[in-house]
Amino acid sequence: MTFLVTGASGFVGAAVVRHLLASGEEVRALVRGTSPRRNLEGLPVETVVGDLRDPASLEPALKGCRGLFHVAADYRLWTRNPRELFETNVEGSQALIRLAGEAGVERIVYTSSVATLKLSGGAAPADESCVATLADMTGDYKRSKFLAEEAVARLVREEGLPVVIVNPSAPIGPGDVKPTPTGRVVLEAAQGKMPAYVETGLNVVHVDDVAQGHWLAYEKGEIGERYILGGANMTLRQILEIVDDVCGRRRARLRLPHRLVLPLAYGAEAWARSFGGEPFATVDGVRMAEKLMFFDSAKAERALGYTHRPARTAIADAVVWFKTHGYLR
Repeated sequence: MTFLVTGASGFVGAAVVRHLLASGEEVRALVRGTSPRRNLEGLPVETVVGDLRDPASLEPALKGCRGLFHVAADYRLWTRNPRELFETNVEGSQALIRLAGEAGVERIVYTSSVATLKLSGGAAPADESCVATLADMTGDYKRSKFLAEEAVARLVREEGLPVVIVNPSAPIGPGDVKPTPTGRVVLEAAQGKMPAYVETGLNVVHVDDVAQGHWLAYEKGEIGERYILGGANMTLRQILEIVDDVCGRRRARLRLPHRLVLPLAYGAEAWARSFGGEPFATVDGVRMAEKLMFFDSAKAERALGYTHRPARTAIADAVVWFKTHGYLR
């Protein structure tokens, strides 16, 4: 039987595809017409073009599928048109999962985010019991993912759809084509483009461990439950030091207070709106960085048998991939 993976050409989606193929499963990859296909090159997958904002395009992709991994999301911390985030992440997810139920898909894994959880406000890691409200969400991306997870959970409760939710933290590793905001931190540090930093914290996890967690959620997860797929809690300074070690050179960096960086982010966004491109820093990103984004994967480890490798391995694999694919010279 076939598994459909949405967002299959993306960072996490492609890792899920690779894991499924390595497990001997047949994979159908849903991609947008404009999606780069580098992550799917040479892989024995059936490719179907569709868009979450066009429900009619999703029906052929679901036909005959045993399972669905809905990984696709609009992951941008800044956009000229925030409405696109909600159309894709909320309305698109809801439409896709309903269509999957109608198509007889046996089981669905929905990729949410740790962004939907309430942070402790200190160094204590958050877990699945840390229930947030919409008011706790910083920025349109986090709001869209929060509302999307709420909508998916409601489909489970009210319509009985067979969905397990996973909440990855900050994946790092091979295949980060775009790259993601976290991958961009690793890349720019490796390029020597980060002379300064703000004090914050992330939960770093290898993207292939996140992919394995998706499969474990499919096999062992309880319908309607959510599971954090994370790794090691680290400060940004610790992450940058590992990048330096992997690259074989030490760099002096200035620690900047958040209050000095925020005006720069406002200026960067104003420039991007006027002249195009993406801002080098975003207001939402700086505001998120004011808190330690630490998480605990104990529930997934206990219930699913989930494991993760050291953060250093994830960071080293990311640097090697960036170097191999021409991002680093």
